[in-house]
Order: sequence, then structure tokens, then C-alpha cells
Amino acid sequence: TEPRLIRTTGGLFVIGSALFALGVLLSLPTSLPPLVAAVTYAVGAVFFTTAAACQLGLARRDLPASPHRYLPVRERTSDWFAAAVQLVGTVLFNVATIDAALTRHAHPEPQDQTVWTPDAAGSLAFLVSSAIALAPEIRTRRQRHRLQRTWWIAVLNLVGSILFGISAVAAYVLRDGADLSLGWANVGTFFGALCFLGAAWMFGFPRRRRM
Repeated sequence: TEPRLIRTTGGLFVIGSALFALGVLLSLPTSLPPLVAAVTYAVGAVFFTTAAACQLGLARRDLPASPHRYLPVRERTSDWFAAAVQLVGTVLFNVATIDAALTRHAHPEPQDQTVWTPDAAGSLAFLVSSAIALAPEIRTRRQRHRLQRTWWIAVLNLVGSILFGISAVAAYVLRDGADLSLGWANVGTFFGALCFLGAAWMFGFPRRRRM
């Protein structure tokens, strides 16, 4: 049912966001091997992608029927397009995080730029999707079960996307193999993930009204 799919979407985004925030903490200087943080990011990205696929499914509920009887073609609405761009962004995060987990620590130098490129593209896709979803029409359509919080959900997602974009820029790999700014990369990822977590929680788990 739709309420269950909404809760599932919100829950998956909450878990994915929490894992990204945890990944930052695990990447700080500790006795843990770097691979632990890399795997945490990779698992978080899988949750993001699954949630984004659910979001795309929710967006399809308002699409008009296809005029073509034998083709699953429907007119694209702005909500569907925003969800589709978001899904592409999560897939790019999957590529970056899984690549990092599997190969970066074994071959760090040649893999740095390969890992960074899809990560930056994924952040850009998130930013585009969140900017589109800020439109009142989409907010009303997407969060109609949470009309009192549509603005906050959309703004938190946009701020989270901006912070992820800052993180991607800061993580740019210089010629000497170092990140442009590891501190800003961690700050952007951590607080961006918290923004996504807050938005996902409000989206998927609205407070019940007291009788």
C-alpha cells in the first residue's frame, strides 16, 4: 500500500543517511582499518539507491495513463523527473563507494580520480533533483501526507545536497594524491547526511495526532 511504501522509502533513506554519517566518523584517525569506513559508505549508498527506487515508484502514482496501449510510456511530470535524477545520483554514489571499497585501498593512486568522478556527478544529480523538488507543485504532490512539513523536507534535502556538493569539491584529488580539503569533505558529508536523515524521518514517519 502507499502508506507502507512511504514508510519504507523514508526508513531506507534514514538508514542510508545514518551510514554515511557513521562512515565519516569511522574514517577519522582510529585503530580501525580504512576499509571499514569505505564499506560503510558502500552499504549506505545501496540503501540510498533502494530508497530512491521507491521514491520513483511513488512518483509514478500521479503519472497519466499511457496513450500507447502496448508501450509502458507515460508523460513525464516534474516529480517523476526529479525522482529519476535522484535515482541516477544514487547509482553514481554506488559506483564511487563500491569502487573505493574494493579497489582504492589496494591501489590508491590510480583509483583516486576514478572514485572521485562518479561521486562528484552523483552530488550534482542530487543537487539538481533537490532544486527541482523545491517547487511548490512537487512538494504538495510528494509530501501530501505531510503537508505541514513540505517546506522543511524540501529545504533539508536541498541543504544536504549542497553540503554533499561541497564535500565532492573538497574531495577533489590533487596531483600529489591528496584531497583538496579532507576536513571540508568530511564536514560536508557528515552534516549533509544529517540533513537527509532529518528530511527522511519527517517524510516517512509523521507524528500521529493525539486524540
